[in-house]
Formats: sequence, structure tokens, C-alpha cells
Amino acid sequence: MRFTKDHEWVQVENDTATVGITAYAAEQLGDVVFVELPEVGKTLKAGDNLAVVESVKAASDVYAPVSGEVTEANGALGDAPETVGEAPESAGWFAKIKLADPAETEKLMDKAAYESFLQTL
Repeated sequence: MRFTKDHEWVQVENDTATVGITAYAAEQLGDVVFVELPEVGKTLKAGDNLAVVESVKAASDVYAPVSGEVTEANGALGDAPETVGEAPESAGWFAKIKLADPAETEKLMDKAAYESFLQTL
């Protein structure tokens, strides 16, 4: 698993990246009440808006940590947005992206680097 400074995570399997927000981000958001997911087929560049998460505290943008095409969105979040808060780094994933450039993931932080980054916040 790799991480961004915007608190997204990426899990790569073959040429597909599963993307979600970290446990830290979910904790900061509080109770999630709505998730706006990307459309399947949408092409993204790293840094583009991927999704929007609305909680009782605020609405937050989720950014694409990698470039590629959205191949799947987690439709289960439509009926159960609270899954983002309950299982942010597993069942609460947002989308799967077919990687345009697998090397992009190497620019992201590993778990140890992300944990160190959290200590600076």
C-alpha cells in the first residue's frame, strides 16, 4: 500500500490501483453521510478530483493519486457511505484505476514514510 500527503491510499494489483482514503482522513472527517464517486471510463491525471466525501463536519475532495482510467467504482458506498469511516483502508475504497504509468506509484509514500508524515501534523 502507498500513500499521499492528501491522505489517499493506493493498493496496486497487476496494472490496477484500488484507491481510498486513509484511516487518518476518515477519522478527521467524522461520520460520512454521502460519497460522490467517479464515472467508470473517466480518465484521470494524478492530482485530479476523483471523488467527494461529505461528512457531518464538511465536504472534502478526494484526489487521484495516480493517472489512468476508472474501471470500477465502489457502488456499495451509495447505500452505505458510513463504510468509508468504518473500513477506510479496505471495504471503504472509492475506485479502481487502470494505471497509465505504473512508475507513478513509486513517487508515493510507503507505510513508514506516511506514519512519519502524520507525526508532523
